[in-house]
Amino acid sequence: MKIVLLEPLGISADKLKSLGDAMTARGHEFVSYDNLTLDEDEQIKRIDGADVVIIANHPLSGKVIDSDPNLKVVSVAFVGIDHVDVEACKRRGIRIFNTGGYCDDAVAELAVGLTLSCLRNIPACDAAVQAGKGKAGLQGFELAGRTVGIIGTGAIGLRTAELFKAFHCKLIGYSRSERDRAKELGLVYKSLDDVMAEADIISVHTPLTPQTKGLIGAKQIAEMKQGAILVNTARGPVVDTDALAEALKANKICAGIDVYEKDPPLPADHPLLGAPNLVCTPHVGFDTKESIDRRADMVFENITAWEDGSPVRVML
Repeated sequence: MKIVLLEPLGISADKLKSLGDAMTARGHEFVSYDNLTLDEDEQIKRIDGADVVIIANHPLSGKVIDSDPNLKVVSVAFVGIDHVDVEACKRRGIRIFNTGGYCDDAVAELAVGLTLSCLRNIPACDAAVQAGKGKAGLQGFELAGRTVGIIGTGAIGLRTAELFKAFHCKLIGYSRSERDRAKELGLVYKSLDDVMAEADIISVHTPLTPQTKGLIGAKQIAEMKQGAILVNTARGPVVDTDALAEALKANKICAGIDVYEKDPPLPADHPLLGAPNLVCTPHVGFDTKESIDRRADMVFENITAWEDGSPVRVML
């Protein structure tokens, strides 16, 4: 069986060699590429004859998928698979596996970090000290006792709720399905409108689907409390960027944002650039040393589990 790693996984050369050697020890051919290409013709050349393709979070189109008649498995080193042409895989009976769970702690910790950055004016405090100034005008707020609304109580949403619970926050939430674990934490499920209106902090953790695109729009943002905080570490298009920018400029809310329509660098005319009351990070929620090593282990485990007839983390 030929296994092709189409793009770098962000791991050390030694770790990649160890994982690749484990594949060759099972009798497989393992080919890896240490540079990213988004050129479809080059991708087609790279996966020629592959039975299994490993990707991270960059697009795999139907054109590329259909170019390889041998392809049986796409193992995705990411939680979401919206960058894979799922319909092309369905037509071919190609299995898709993800690495759900690899970054639960990483994303949840950043969500709390962005919240604290907004409450305690951490970027502005740093800038003041660097500029030789003091604390004037930088009094912050405490997280303890605030109401946090979790939008989406999947694995990452639940982990985020656990961390906020440790800060003695009250938990409310909205999700497509209710989870017993959330209720054990004391989270009370409510309608989306009620969560938006009641929470001091909104933390978004839904996947991007046709149903969730624009889920947090102008109407929902208008329902938020004056001075509330919106944190998005999920997917950029879940939140209406233009509506968010308008609310920030009107001093209605604050926000901590890690995700956008496309990953940074953002275009010069992006609505969030220069917006006040905003802390931005360049889609780093998932990106810790521990999580990247973990997802590499998982993406190869997906292949061996499938080969052994006990597939895990099955998306298709």
